[in-house]
Formats: sequence, structure tokens, C-alpha cells
Amino acid sequence: MSQQFKMRFQWSKTSYVLLSGFLLLLFLMGYVWRPLLQEYLSQFNPDLPVWQQMDWLLLGNFGVMSLLIMINADFKQDLPFALIALVGGFIIEAWGTLSGLWTYYTFETPPLWIIPAWPIAAMSVNRLYQISLPTIKKGSDGSISSFYWPVFVGFYILLWRFAWPGLSHPLTWFALTFCGVIIASGQDKRSAVLIFVVGSGLGYFLERWGTTRLCWAYHTGGFPPLITVLSHGMASVAIWRVYQVYQSQVDRLRVPWAKRILPLDEN
Repeated sequence: MSQQFKMRFQWSKTSYVLLSGFLLLLFLMGYVWRPLLQEYLSQFNPDLPVWQQMDWLLLGNFGVMSLLIMINADFKQDLPFALIALVGGFIIEAWGTLSGLWTYYTFETPPLWIIPAWPIAAMSVNRLYQISLPTIKKGSDGSISSFYWPVFVGFYILLWRFAWPGLSHPLTWFALTFCGVIIASGQDKRSAVLIFVVGSGLGYFLERWGTTRLCWAYHTGGFPPLITVLSHGMASVAIWRVYQVYQSQVDRLRVPWAKRILPLDEN
């Protein structure tokens, strides 16, 4: 690994501050939603070894994301990106729960306790994208970009099929239209494909935990259904594209303190 790569991906004091903030957020969530935490802890059987009852998938998900968000942490870069993901996550959860496409075991529409997970997951996907980008040679741009239309058109067809039962809800039309615009207007196809892939990869483990633990369930069933895994990739691309719009406005206004977290379209 080159020295340039080592210098580009590193931890700083801000990384530990960000991790501390993440842990504080988890503590506050446990405090505010004590009944949910107590219900979860009540499942432990004192007659069995603790290590046999640990939710290793949950701990693995949070452990990996905790490490990822610490890489190149910078509040000036991460804060607007996280806020976009927070708002986007709320809209997505509101759409799914209000239209009946998925439900949480608490039957909230949407459950506020799940919303903070969206910026953490989005920043983790961004870090994975940053890590994977230097490993791909410039000469492979064309081959990666050639997957853009098959991947995203295929996803869009699956999305329509998944969302069909909730077509009467306005948020379903908003989600379908928004995804269609994002796909049709894509210019940096290489980055979009990479983000879609890493977002779907992380999404599988998150969805695997949520559906197998019956924390949430989809109208299609599945542990998890493929479309929901791929939707994490699409959501990651959408957050990235919205951030691009934000960054273009920052550049136009020449805001001195703002920095790029993701490259703008280069094609």
C-alpha cells in the first residue's frame, strides 16, 4: 500500500470525538426509549452463558460502522452529509411505514429511534466508497460505467414491483419519481455504481439483522428480500447526489469553511 493511500485514510482527534458522539447518541436512544431497551434485555436468560446470547451480528454491524466513520472524520465535511442522510432517512421510513410496505415491531410510522441509524450508515458507505475508489485503476472507468444502466434500470423495475401495493400513497410516487430522476440524470456513472455496490453490501448485513430479529418486516417477506438490500445502495446514491447539489451551491457561493466530502461529477 502506497504512502499516499496511508496518508489519505487516517484517524484524527476528530475521529475520536465523532465516535464519542456516536456512543453518546446510543446512550441517549437507550435512555429515551427505555421500554424498548428493557424489553430487549429481558430476553437474556441468566442460566445460559452470556457469550451464547450476544447478538454478534448487531455488534458486528455497529463495530464496523464505528470504525468506518472514524476514517478521515471532519465535522465540516461530515455534518452536512449526515444532515442530508438524516432527513432522507426520515422520508424513506415515513414512506415505507405509512404506505404499508414495511412495518416495525413497535408499529410506529415511522419509529424515531431508527432515524439516527441513517446518517451513521450513510457515512459508513461514504468511507467504503473513498476506500474503494483509489483501488480501481483509471483504465477501468469505462468497464465500471458500462454497468450503470443494466444495474439501475434493473433496480428500478424491481422497485416498481416492490412498491406497487403502496402506489396509492403520495410518498410512493415521490420515491419512484425521485429515484427515476436520480437514475436518469446520473453523470458520474463510475462513482454511482461503486456507491450502489458498497451501499448494498452494507445494507445486506443491516437488513439481515433487522428481518431475522423481527425488528421490521416487509410485505414481501424475506430475510431479507433482495430489493430492500439493493435499496440501501440506491439510498446511498441518492444521498450522494443531493450532497453534490449542496456542494455545487457552496462552491458557487464560495463558502470558505466548506470542503468536499465526495468528488463532483468529473465526466
